Amino acid sequence: MSRDPASFRTRPVPPSAEASARKAGYRTGVAIDAEGPLAGERCVDVRSTGIAGANHYFTPHNPPYYVSVPGSIPGLYLRRSVAAKLKDVNARLAPMGMELFLFDAWRPQAVQRYFHDVWFPAWLQARRPELEGQALVDEVEHYWAAPSAGASSPSPHSTGGAVDLTLMFSETHQPLFMGGMFDDVTEDAWTDAFERKPIVSMSDAEAQSNRRLLYWVMSEAGFANNPTEWWHFSYGDQLWARLGGHPAALYGGCNPTGNPEA
Repeated sequence: MSRDPASFRTRPVPPSAEASARKAGYRTGVAIDAEGPLAGERCVDVRSTGIAGANHYFTPHNPPYYVSVPGSIPGLYLRRSVAAKLKDVNARLAPMGMELFLFDAWRPQAVQRYFHDVWFPAWLQARRPELEGQALVDEVEHYWAAPSAGASSPSPHSTGGAVDLTLMFSETHQPLFMGGMFDDVTEDAWTDAFERKPIVSMSDAEAQSNRRLLYWVMSEAGFANNPTEWWHFSYGDQLWARLGGHPAALYGGCNPTGNPEA
């Protein structure tokens, strides 16, 4: 463990292209330990544990959508072990006057279907009309996982182990500058985007440093980063298992709302 997490600001993140290649096929090639000690672990709304956040999809103040997404919920549910790890991250960040802020956690399948099947394909085709068929699906799935497909292939956010987040200053609640908005769907969203481009401004340098800090402080706590999304981290799901070289995922799908339609 690094003595001073501020040192993470100078430590480059690994190449996203390499991690992206490793994650290929993770939902069909990684088993879930359905009998393991954490398989049935309950979820908790992380705000009840002192972690800050607001569900980005539920509020209409959520660029680039500006509408409460169909099927979204106000809660930010995660498995208890995952929430505890986030509290540990906050403890590491506290001497720097920083903490985590969550955009999303457990996600209803209605939200996953909306973005995977409707919103993002339409956004892409309006800008790249040559994309169609499998090429369109492949591009969509760089950024939006397909909805859950049975017990052996849950989408990451349906497991209670995946979370979207950023850093903010604890006193002012001002978010740190990351060089791109949450849910951006271009290579600017790749975690290593500011490792691959010339750093020609203070804004570039700040974004590079902040992405590094977020990546390494979360990695130190045992989370895996989705390399095409600087904000997405997971613990215990199939993506975590594939990227971390673990023999199996700890969590399958879950439904903390009790709503069978979620």
